[in-house]
Amino acid sequence: MNALQKYQAEDKLFDIISDDYSMLQVMSRFGISLGFGDKTVREVCESNGVDCRTFLAVANFMTEGFSRLKDPEKDLSIPALVGYLRQSHIYFLEFSLPAIRRKLIEAIDCSGNEVAILIIKFYDEYMREVRRHMEYEEKTVFKYVDALVYDQGIDSYKISTYSKHHDLVGEKLSELKNIIIRYCPTQLNSNLLNAVLFDIYACEEELNVHCKVEDYLLVPSILKLERRVRSHEEQ
Repeated sequence: MNALQKYQAEDKLFDIISDDYSMLQVMSRFGISLGFGDKTVREVCESNGVDCRTFLAVANFMTEGFSRLKDPEKDLSIPALVGYLRQSHIYFLEFSLPAIRRKLIEAIDCSGNEVAILIIKFYDEYMREVRRHMEYEEKTVFKYVDALVYDQGIDSYKISTYSKHHDLVGEKLSELKNIIIRYCPTQLNSNLLNAVLFDIYACEEELNVHCKVEDYLLVPSILKLERRVRSHEEQ
């Protein structure tokens, strides 16, 4: 590990996961399974058909909160990055958020308890907002990116439009935490409630990082590609 990147291609993937277990999510979203032995990041990426540079860019961004690429002039793999983001959407929409809802229902008594019913309604509306946001990305942003990458022509849409209106979808979870902490009935199972609060805190952090990966890794890569494509079309 050097001053440019905390994690590097020759580091063993097992050591990286031992250093930061959140890397389990990164490797999973790149389609990398467990059971890789003592292979390096480069070896694991090569055997799984994953762009190593892009994997490391995301891994280091997740850990440090910013991007320090070893060679900033070299492009990341946009298909690999979009694939990672699509798998993140699946994780949030099909696993993480529904699992939190099930735990919420288990932890609070919705039978005749007005506060508990309001909490579930609030959470359901939040889930709908997240789904709308991610469906917009899938149907508009990623479709546009695919057209750019695979030279299918580009329309009037620009990635800067997405960047300007990209809300951090994790913000409303903070409101939900405050409601639960301040207003939940005292007779509820505190162990179950604390467990779901831990999950909400973790999900909020993951969603914020997810949005930052889009803002600070995807958007700059697409801006660079847009300039190249538009310059080529003008020639």
